[in-house]
Parts: sequence; structure tokens; C-alpha cells
Amino acid sequence: MATQIPKVLWTPNSELKQHSNLQAYMNWLESERNLKFDDYDQLWQWSVDEIGSFWESIKDYFKVIEHGDPQIVHSDHLMPNVEWFAGSRINYAEHIFRNENSNHSSIVFKQEGQHPIDLSWAELRSRVTALQQFFLRKGIQKGDRIVAYVPNIPEATIGFLAACSIGAVWSSCSPDFGASGVVDRFHQIEPKLLITVDGYRYGGKAHDKSEVVHEILSRLSTIETVVQIPYLNKTRFIDYAEDWDEVTQPVEDKLKFIPVDFSDPIWVLYSSGTTGQPKAITHSQGGVLLEHLKYVSFHNDVKPGERYFWYTTTGWMMWNFVQATLLIGATIVLYDGSPGYPDMNELWEFAEKAKINHFGTSAPFILACINKGIVPAERYSFDSLRSISSTGSPLPPEAFDWIYKAVKSDVWLCSMSGGTDVCSAFVGGCPLEPLYEGEIQRRALGCAMYAFDDEGNEVVEDVGEMVITKPMPSMPIYFWNDPGKERYTESYFEMYPGVWRHGDWLELTNRNTLIIKGRSDATLNRHGIRIGTAEIYQCVDKLPAIKDSLVLNLELRGGQHFMPLFVVLNEGFEISETLVDEISEQIKSEFTARHIPDELIQVPDIPYTISGKKMEAPIKKILLGKTKEDSANISAMRNPESLDFFVDYARAKKFSS
Repeated sequence: MATQIPKVLWTPNSELKQHSNLQAYMNWLESERNLKFDDYDQLWQWSVDEIGSFWESIKDYFKVIEHGDPQIVHSDHLMPNVEWFAGSRINYAEHIFRNENSNHSSIVFKQEGQHPIDLSWAELRSRVTALQQFFLRKGIQKGDRIVAYVPNIPEATIGFLAACSIGAVWSSCSPDFGASGVVDRFHQIEPKLLITVDGYRYGGKAHDKSEVVHEILSRLSTIETVVQIPYLNKTRFIDYAEDWDEVTQPVEDKLKFIPVDFSDPIWVLYSSGTTGQPKAITHSQGGVLLEHLKYVSFHNDVKPGERYFWYTTTGWMMWNFVQATLLIGATIVLYDGSPGYPDMNELWEFAEKAKINHFGTSAPFILACINKGIVPAERYSFDSLRSISSTGSPLPPEAFDWIYKAVKSDVWLCSMSGGTDVCSAFVGGCPLEPLYEGEIQRRALGCAMYAFDDEGNEVVEDVGEMVITKPMPSMPIYFWNDPGKERYTESYFEMYPGVWRHGDWLELTNRNTLIIKGRSDATLNRHGIRIGTAEIYQCVDKLPAIKDSLVLNLELRGGQHFMPLFVVLNEGFEISETLVDEISEQIKSEFTARHIPDELIQVPDIPYTISGKKMEAPIKKILLGKTKEDSANISAMRNPESLDFFVDYARAKKFSS
């Protein structure tokens, strides 16, 4: 519960406000719709009270190209069966190539250890056109699935745009996935064509994945065509595959755009798959088009020609989100490699040299920079840098402070929170409002987000379940192979029928700012007081001894609870009474004595998914007696060997729920 107003770290100046994309939209609403709003909160309230009028205004404001006559804005069905703009036919890629006459680069790409390269809009169109024609020659049609096993390289963007342009459905995995993790995802959607690399470089080391690719192909029986990119070794590694450079040679044909229904699928993303088969989350062409135009323009304030970077892989929804900046005519900046090689200054140096305007990263990266003691501002001026965005996990207050002290004092920090579920953010930046330490600025336009208690009542200045009470066009149209939307309904609408429950703890302040407390299914409920695991991590990770940590609360028989804190220690430290006392005092001083762990256990490693999420729920199942195979999807893990310690620990403790 909020007790005092935190300090203001950033306030937009009058020039930024006046020239922001958001203010331009508000001016348009006043002149074209006779709607005047005095501030952002009034605008937001209208956007969720009148969702039909709001989303129709987004379509009109951005001059969405429609091939058809929409009969309705949205149906009145309860979520998840809402239909948007029935009768409208569009193509996401067509809107990207409205910007092809730009004098700016379409893509700037840097591979670890290599010099950056620029791709012009003309070259982007040429490559996409050639690949589109290849797809058509191979019989790829609207609705067919094209999948990619590739790093964050320009070829991934080219592949997506070529697929999207003809109405094919895109899906990708990064090559740090093993064969089973890839097959668990791709086999669900029965792809016809695979684009793949032979390997990649990370942290100064080569990672050959050619054998993994062969195993993937042996297990995906629906693949008819393979396109190989010899990215690591520059030689052919699949005898029968088509060569990327050959199929993307310039052709005389013109780039075509096949209109599809507003609700036809654009891509399939996947849940982390920590406890079972990953959910194949399917989004619509029209839904993500409207959402991305809105968010990138109004909440990131990206402008034509600016350079937008996010450190991501093709297996994270942020890769898909980055493509959206091409809709605005911005340049996407890609990086393939380790963010910490040769040291933690690598990405900051890239931001300086590439003149990045908008720098996107994750909370763990920022915390790693803090732990390493780097001060980028001592080396780089960041003259071009306008904003820094962070998502993936809650950003603690000390990370906010570090940005302003160690990076740039007047940068706009946009802490965001959203998910694979909508391929966007529910909450994030607002260029018209101040930024408070440790808080997200505002709910995004069109997102009717609230915090609910267990009875479904709205709460303010208290922690509750994050819910969305009204539909958004970018919500999934379905999960692939989910008859009757059973898994879909179970995932989001089981607790509050007709209301989307996202699975995060949220505190909404009386200033309309927000604090994300971590996953609600990983909440520590001790004696009636709930606290997110993220808060414990933010607390204990400040201690110099702690390298990483994982905390759980086990509900045992007889109303008993047991809360262990598993820690990975930095070199030179060991478990001691002094360390236990330090952790206890830290938690007691920042939260309550009820959340002091019952036991401190040193572990060799903390289990993570490939996408970088701590595996709290699977470890809880292991401690309560389930096998690791029944508790976790091993193929979706970054470090499956880390589970062995917890299996042995559970066997020794013999917990029972």
C-alpha cells in the first residue's frame, strides 16, 4: 500500500508536450470529432468508456488502408468472443511500405563483434518482393504457416514481411531453443515452410545448431520447403534446402499486398511453456495493426526517421513489437549477441554510435549494469537518446534512480508492462505526465485496466489482481488448436467471468500511476498479507552477497506455511548468521516481518525459462512432491540441470500439501 508520494524523476517540458504525437492526436480529436480533453486522464477515460468510438478514431487518424466496408466497429459479445471491424480487409505489411520513400535507413543491424550495417528502404522492399515471389512459387497461400528458427537479424524481418504481405501466418523461435522446445511450439501450427540458420555467436563463442535443425526437420512432418541461412559458417548445411541469398535476389515483379479479413491471423506467439505445452497465442492482422499504431505513436512517441532499438530475441514478443516501429517510418535497430560481451558497456556504446533515439531493454539488464558498477554517462554523451524503455519484469525504484544518475539526467524512462497475450503493453509511458520513482506513468489508451480484490471489487492504493474489463482489438483471436476456446477461457476468464485476469499483482495509485508487483500466481500470502515475489527480489538483490534468488511460499497441511529463499551467492560469500540477519533486516525494514524467509538455502543456479522467467510455480510443484518431468517443460528451460538440486531438496524435506 502506498504511504507517501515518491519523488519526481522527470517532467516533460512544454516543447515535448506540444510536439508529442499524443498532443497531435488530441488536437485532431478536437478539430475532427469536436472532443476536447484537458489532460491525459480525461482522454484515457473517454477511450475506455467509448471503446468503439476510440478504436474507430485510431483507424481514421492513422488513415488505415481498408479493402472492404466494415459493418460494425465491434460486436457486443462478452470477452473472449468480441468481433472487431467485420467486413474490413487489410494488410499489416502494406502499412509498413507506405514509408518506403523515406531517406532514412529501414534497418540498422549489428552482430556481436562486427561493424553495423544499414539496410535502405529500397533494399528492404527488393528483398521482401523477391522472397514473396518465392513463397508464391512454392504454393504458399493465405493462412499457411511460415516458421523461422533465426536470431534477431534482418532476415527475420524480411521473412515476416514477405509472409504477412500474402496473408501467410508467421511464427519464430530463437536458436537458443533446443529441438524439443521448437517442435513443441511449431508442431501445433503445422507449418509448410521453415527458414533457419546453422547457428549463431554469443558471448564470443560459436554455437553450431545444424544438428538441432536436422532433428527439428525430422520431427516436423508438414514442412515442405526449407530456406537456409548459413549465418555461422557461411556454408550449406542442408543439401536439399533453398539458399537465402538466391531466393532473395532482386526480381522484376512488384511487391503485392493481399488483403485479409481484419480478424485473420498475422502470427502465432507462445507462452513460456513452463508447466506443459506452450499455448499458441494467435493475433489478428487488424488488431495488432491498430494497437501498434496507437502504442508506438502515443506511448513511445516514436517519429519518422528516429531509431528504435530493443534488445530481444525472435522468441520474445518484443521482437514482433519492434517491427511495429516501421509502421511509423522509424528505423529499427537490431543487435544479435550478448549484451554483456565484451563487457556491460557494449549496448550503451552501440546506442551512442548508432545514434539510437529510443533504447529498449529489460529490468535484469539494468540491474546487471548496476551490480557491475558501470556509469555509461562517464563514457558516452547520448545526444540522440530520447527515451529508455524497460519491460519483462518489474523495474525497482533503485533502477529508476540509476538511469537518471548513471545514464542521462533528462531521458524519458518508459517502464512498460504487457505481454505475449496482446503483443503490446497495457501500461507504460505518457509524454504529457511526470514520472515518479518506481512507478509506471499511466494505463495505455483503450486499456480498461483495474486492480480487483478476491470478490471482484475495484481497489485503489492497495494491491489487487490486474484485470481488463473491456476488450481490446489485440487480444488473441484464439489459441491455435483450442476448440471452443477452452484453454483461452481458462487462461484469462476463469476467476472473473467476462473480465480478463492477466495474472499480475497491480497497485493503482490515486494519481493514476501504477506499480506492478509481480506474478499473482507467484504471490507470497503470509498471514493474510500478500506480497509479490518481485518485491522480495528487489529487496534482497540489493545485498552484495546475493547474485540471484528465488522465493516460494508452500501452503502445507494444518494451515502451516513454509517460505524458503534460495540464493546464488557472489564469489567470496557464504551462508552465515550474519547474512541471514542482513536479509531479515532488509525485508523487515522494507516490508513486514511476516515475509522473512523461514530458511535460507544456497543453490548452484536458479531455474529459468529460455525467455528469462524464473520458474517459481514449477519449483513449488517439485517441492510438494511432483517429478521434475511433471512440473516443468524441460525443453523450454535455459538451464534444466538446475532442477536437480530442488528434486534432492524436496526428497530430503518430504513436504506435503
